[in-house]
Amino acid sequence: MSFSDLLGFVALLGWVAIIAGIALAIVSASQNRSPRNGVILAVIGLVVGVIFTVVSQGVLIVQPNEVAVVFDTVSGELLTPKGPGFNLVIPIVQEATLYPTSQQEYTMSNILHEGAYQGNDAVVARTLDGQQVTIDATIIYSIDPSNVNLLHRRWQNRYENELVRPTVRGVIRDEVSRYRIEDIYSIEHGALRQGVEDSIIDRFQDEGLLVSDFLIRDIQFSDEYAQSVEQKQIAEQDRLRAEQEAERLRVQAAGERDAAVERATGEADSLRLRAQAEADAILLRAQADAQALALIREQLSQDPNLVNWRYVDTLADNVRIIVLPSNSPYLFDAESLLSAAGVPAAPGAER
Repeated sequence: MSFSDLLGFVALLGWVAIIAGIALAIVSASQNRSPRNGVILAVIGLVVGVIFTVVSQGVLIVQPNEVAVVFDTVSGELLTPKGPGFNLVIPIVQEATLYPTSQQEYTMSNILHEGAYQGNDAVVARTLDGQQVTIDATIIYSIDPSNVNLLHRRWQNRYENELVRPTVRGVIRDEVSRYRIEDIYSIEHGALRQGVEDSIIDRFQDEGLLVSDFLIRDIQFSDEYAQSVEQKQIAEQDRLRAEQEAERLRVQAAGERDAAVERATGEADSLRLRAQAEADAILLRAQADAQALALIREQLSQDPNLVNWRYVDTLADNVRIIVLPSNSPYLFDAESLLSAAGVPAAPGAER
C-alpha cells in the first residue's frame, strides 16, 4: 500500500467515525442517555476525515516510470511537471494527471488480435506507379517528460488513437509513394524503414513524444504483382540456365580448339625436329664427305699414283691381263705400278 493510499484509508476511517458517532448519539438519545460520546466520536471523525482527505489529495506520489502534469485551476496554467517521488499539490486548486514515461508500442497488423486495434489494422499504401502494398508495422515510443505539458495540452489521453496511429500510417503511405513497386520489392526493408522512422521522429518531437524504434514486420503485394514477379523470376532462371549452357558450350569449344592447337603444335614441333635432325645428318655427311675429299686431295697431291693403285687393288688377285678396246687410251703403266709395289712383272705381260 502506497503512502497516498494509506492517507486515503485513514480519511475513510474518519468519515466512518462520523457516521458511527451520529448513530451512537441517536441511539443514546433514544434511550434517554447522554449523546455526548456519539457527538465526540462524530467530531473526531469529521476532523480526521477532513484533514486526511485534504492531505491525501495534496500528496502526490509519482512512480519511477511516470510524470505528473499539474494544472492550476486558479491561473488556468500548467505548472512544471512533477517527476518521480513525493510531491505536494494544493487540493482542489491544483489537479494532477499522471502519464507513463516507459516504452510503449503500437502495432498495426492484418492479423486479428495482434495489434492495438482489434481487426485488420495493416497500412494499405500506393506506390509511385499506383501499385498496392500492405504493410505490418510497429512503432516503439515514449512520452518526453520535459515536454509532457505540450502533449497534455494538445492530446491529453487521446494521444495514442489520435496522434500515434494516424501519424504513423500517414508517414508510411507518404514514404511508400516515393518508390516504384519494383523498388519496394527489391530494396532492403531497412531503406524504407529508415525513411519512415526519420519522418516520424521529427513529427513526434513536435508533439512531446520520443521514438525508440520503428519496425516493418511484413510487406505484402497484390496477387497480380506477385504472379508477375513469379513469372519474371521463372524467365530470369531460364535466361540464366541458357547463359550457363552457352558458357558451357563455349568452354567446351575452347577446350577442343586448344586441344587441336596443342596437337597441331606438337605435330609441327615433331616435324620440325625430324627435319632438323635430317638436315643435321645431311650436313654431317656433307662435312664428312668434304673432309674425305680433302684428305683424298691431300693424298693425291703427295702420290699421284694412289688412284691407279686403289683401282688395281680392287681387282681380283688372279687378274693379270686387262683387255681394253683398241681405241681406248692406256689407263696407267702396269709395270710401273707393279715395280713400285715390288711385284716382278710376268714374262710376256702386256699393257
